[in-house]
Amino acid sequence: MLNQQDRQGNETGRPLYLGIDFGTSGARYALIDKQGAIHAEGKRTYPAAVGQTTNWASSWREALFQLLGDIPPVHRSSISSISIDGTSSTTLIIDRNNGELLAGPFLYNESFPDALPMVSSIAPANHTVCSGSSTLCKLVSWWNKNCSNGSNDSAILMHQSDWLLWLLHGEYGVCDYNNTLKVGYDPEIGSYPSWLMSQPYSHMLPSSVRAPGVPIGPIKEDVRSQYGFSNDCVVCTGTTDSIAAFLAARTTDAGKAVTSLGSTLAIKLVSRVRVEDARFGVYSHRLDDQWLVGGASNSGGVVLRQLFSDDQLVTLSKDIDPSSPSPLDYYPLPKSGERFPVSDPDMEPRLEPRPDSDAEYLHGILESMARIEASGYKLLKELGATPVEEVFTAGGGAQNEKWTAIRERVLGVPVRKAEQTEAAYGAALLALRGATTG
Repeated sequence: MLNQQDRQGNETGRPLYLGIDFGTSGARYALIDKQGAIHAEGKRTYPAAVGQTTNWASSWREALFQLLGDIPPVHRSSISSISIDGTSSTTLIIDRNNGELLAGPFLYNESFPDALPMVSSIAPANHTVCSGSSTLCKLVSWWNKNCSNGSNDSAILMHQSDWLLWLLHGEYGVCDYNNTLKVGYDPEIGSYPSWLMSQPYSHMLPSSVRAPGVPIGPIKEDVRSQYGFSNDCVVCTGTTDSIAAFLAARTTDAGKAVTSLGSTLAIKLVSRVRVEDARFGVYSHRLDDQWLVGGASNSGGVVLRQLFSDDQLVTLSKDIDPSSPSPLDYYPLPKSGERFPVSDPDMEPRLEPRPDSDAEYLHGILESMARIEASGYKLLKELGATPVEEVFTAGGGAQNEKWTAIRERVLGVPVRKAEQTEAAYGAALLALRGATTG
């Protein structure tokens, strides 16, 4: 399904920068100029049948080229650079001899517990790869099942955004240091650690790991000519979708943070210090010469939607006094439980007792979620991260002004809505970086 909007013309021929976001249910593009103004944007939803693993890669490829074709022709010759973000830890195994898909895609949320003992035996304690859904666990699981009798020298690992960018530039082995974090790359030393390079599958790792938004090379001639892009159009390294969404907020000072209030509650904080602890699902991405520390709770919009309709949330919120703390103490979680154990040692859903007033009930839930958020930032500080000073909000929850006021009171720092929240916009900013600094 196509959804597209052309904001303004580009009669002056000024350079434009294209970012494309590949999310869990669809892909979106944003086309910006040097000042960050959006000239065009659009999205494509994936066909319903892509729930079958074997259809994902073809669906992504189809969506990519559909989006390129959706860009208004008047803009295409002005596009100077392109970058793409994808879901973290979504992994493909490719044959470097012919580009054919050997295995996967293994999606971001697929877990491979069979590989976890081996990974945990070689990685440092509490390392971010020590999770069944990490990229490294996916690689090791595939290797153990397919290469036990000998090495496959032509097999290479690609992340989702690597592969999509490869379709545009054709060069194998290029990745960014955000995507490679969960396969074991150390962005602090700028290389893979020795414990990883000593493994028999190390040749499958991306060989050229660069900063996000760095030029890789020109767009392939057949793609350039088919879509009418500029002869000078370059393809730049990408990043993960969550990093792209953070970049869209355009805040990179230490102490600044972005909380995403979508189906779940995710926090990301710019820190001068790198902190990681797999016990809490906390890890740091490199952000130029600083660190982007993050974690996520399963609490969030998925719980609210189980209890209230969108109309009810709007109506009931009007009756909430955000300056008055709610006496209700909940732990709003789906049945799957928690992945960010910061507020409750039992990590069990708790939504009782329910008062007679639905507005009071909603107030208690929103306040409890704010306490989870505050506990998350408190944990990051205890682990050594820069203390939070200001929070920007992304996601659907950013629209609820009463919740924003509650969160500001509970967090004790200024809280405001981010002007831009789309990951595609963040990817476009990476394309801009590549064109202007490469």
